[in-house]
Amino acid sequence: MKRFYQEATLGPADGGHTILLDGRPVRTPGRALLAMRNRALAEAVAAEWAAQAETIRPDTMPLTRLANTVVDQMPERRHDALAEIEGYAAADLLCYRVAHPAALAERQHTTWQPWLDWATEQLAAPLVTTTDLDPLPQPRASLEALNRTAEALDDWRLVGLHATTRLTGSMVLGFAMVEGKLTADPAFTAAMLEELYEIEQWGQETEQEKRHTLLRSEFAATELYCRVLLQEKEQEK
Repeated sequence: MKRFYQEATLGPADGGHTILLDGRPVRTPGRALLAMRNRALAEAVAAEWAAQAETIRPDTMPLTRLANTVVDQMPERRHDALAEIEGYAAADLLCYRVAHPAALAERQHTTWQPWLDWATEQLAAPLVTTTDLDPLPQPRASLEALNRTAEALDDWRLVGLHATTRLTGSMVLGFAMVEGKLTADPAFTAAMLEELYEIEQWGQETEQEKRHTLLRSEFAATELYCRVLLQEKEQEK
């Protein structure tokens, strides 16, 4: 779509904020008003619109996409989001290791194990690891603890957890990002650990480099989304 506006600013909306394009409010794909309670998030979304060139590229607007998801799909699809997140907990990336090569196995342990330890201490959810390819049953009490923590999130933060979990392939890493314990770059490194190791051995292809660039921007935007919502939560205490 060709850019049709000169400036993107904030406007009031239901006790919160919306995005105005030349004074006209932005609508979601579902035709609802794109309203956000968090000013910092609204400013970041407005910045995405302001940064568009002659052609509007939705793939460069991850914050707008996340906000649209909340407005259009929550709370109606909250159960679906929870179910998908909980599916990752049963087969968390951090729990599936390699036995060889030894250098990669050591890197997995060094990078991933601290986050499993964090899940044990902070989420009351100890998870077990394996080097087998077969699915590994996790302790029922741990899965229930993770699920309860996810269910306690409001719709905005739940969408953040859904995004971080899908990006990383790990509910544990997803929670760490939502709670402000894990930032974008180390999250990318943890999630892409095996692929990055292979790149070190064999080099990186052009298409792979482009994909990583897009992924890094997704990680950065999702971290920002989680961070501003966490700051709002802390201010409410």
